[in-house]
Amino acid sequence: MKIPPAQRAVTLGRYILDNRTTVRAAAKQFGISKSTVHKDVSERLKKEDPELYALVRDVLEVNKQERHIRGGLATREKYREIAKHRRGY
Repeated sequence: MKIPPAQRAVTLGRYILDNRTTVRAAAKQFGISKSTVHKDVSERLKKEDPELYALVRDVLEVNKQERHIRGGLATREKYREIAKHRRGY
């Protein structure tokens, strides 16, 4: 059974807030696209539950500010793995 979009937006908003997670992680958890999560929490949630929207927006803003750091760490880990395989470990 499909969940109505308004209810899904609230569910996603609570999940993101409770777990301090990213849009990508929420999408993976619920088996939907990042675009759907983003639309739900940025448009539908604003109409459905403005207080929850404000809290979720704060979490997403922190994620946005930190994404370049996470990307750098992921790149560093990638090249560590490549170097490890080249050395035969």
